[in-house]
Amino acid sequence: MAQTMTLDGVRWPRILSFFSGIGMMVASILTVRHYFLANYPENIFEGSFCDISAFFNCDSSAFSSISAVMGVPIGFFGLIVGAVFALGALFPSESFERTSSFIAFLNVLGVIALLTYAVFVMKSLCLLCTGFYVFSLLSFFLFWKFGISQGRGGFFERFFHPSFKMLVTFACITALGAYGMILYHEAKKDAQAAVSLRIIKQFRDLPVVGNPSFLSPYWTVRSTEYFEDAPIQVVEFSDFLCPDCLFLTREFDILKEEFAGKINIVFQFFPLEGLCNDVVAEKDIHPGACELAYIAAYDPAKFVAIHDETFANFNAARRPEWRQELAMKYGVEEAFNDPVTHDIIRSIVNTGMEYEKTSDQFSYGIRSTPTMIINGRMIIGTLPLDQMRAIFQDLVDEYEGRSRFIEQWVPPKARKIKK
Repeated sequence: MAQTMTLDGVRWPRILSFFSGIGMMVASILTVRHYFLANYPENIFEGSFCDISAFFNCDSSAFSSISAVMGVPIGFFGLIVGAVFALGALFPSESFERTSSFIAFLNVLGVIALLTYAVFVMKSLCLLCTGFYVFSLLSFFLFWKFGISQGRGGFFERFFHPSFKMLVTFACITALGAYGMILYHEAKKDAQAAVSLRIIKQFRDLPVVGNPSFLSPYWTVRSTEYFEDAPIQVVEFSDFLCPDCLFLTREFDILKEEFAGKINIVFQFFPLEGLCNDVVAEKDIHPGACELAYIAAYDPAKFVAIHDETFANFNAARRPEWRQELAMKYGVEEAFNDPVTHDIIRSIVNTGMEYEKTSDQFSYGIRSTPTMIINGRMIIGTLPLDQMRAIFQDLVDEYEGRSRFIEQWVPPKARKIKK
């Protein structure tokens, strides 16, 4: 007797299949939403920062090379798959169930590949993506256990008899939706000039909070002898094990070349680990971050090299043995137990207490990484490169007495008709 999951009335496997499809759709929508929020924030208050842990971090996924395919967030494809499963449970037919089984098989292969890449290559896992993975595995199990089998029940029978017409239909719908997503993505890119203008205005409207009383002696970029003499002055509260700090570091690598001789960046140690951070002791989320701070701070002459090597080996830096090897390589093994180094780090970290609280959940203004003080104004989290560049250019223009970015900006529509 042929087995089927959706054609024998409303039974629990069919109901579960419907809700697993809905779960995949919800997770996918949230993933797509986060992708655009992370890559194209609409205002200066939506920056990405470390708030959960180094491992469970959706920003790492949003900024990764596999987050989108030709401008289409991969979450969009998950949305289509989830919709197919939900509709298959609502409007059952033999061809629909056979096609859904085939798609479930392909989908679970993709899930395994993405999960493997996330855990073993990126060394992080997005909670939103994890939700999609769980519902995908559940859907595959349901089709494997209860799916249509024509009475023989073999694996091939269950998963490799799709309806060609339905596959073509779903492919066409996916292609049309993907094209729409590409257009939306391009529109978001084109809107960045206008968004950058808004970001600059918001930056200028931020209250001036000033620099910390104890400015870290560890600089990643130094253009002038005195910190305040550069047009662009950045105090970067950072953590070597924060994925968003890695993202910001890569942006600074570009910007320090574009604004050579005009920018100073101070690395204000702020490890999110209770061992050396009492400012946000409740955020004990990056074990090993204090050790990395000690290693980098022990010999100021070696700081930049250690800073660069640590971020270049971001995933490896989580391992205690790698940190030991790093200390040995630079001859700073004593850093682990050096009281002077520990006191310096704690003094730098404690400057986070000097700023007024920015959240009701935490007692002080510096409560996550990265947090930047740019020319005396605080920005929590990262911003896209174009927006950072616009702020920096505006500061340079003001310093040099030229027309500022805001004054030169021309709306895109006006730009097109301008003779």
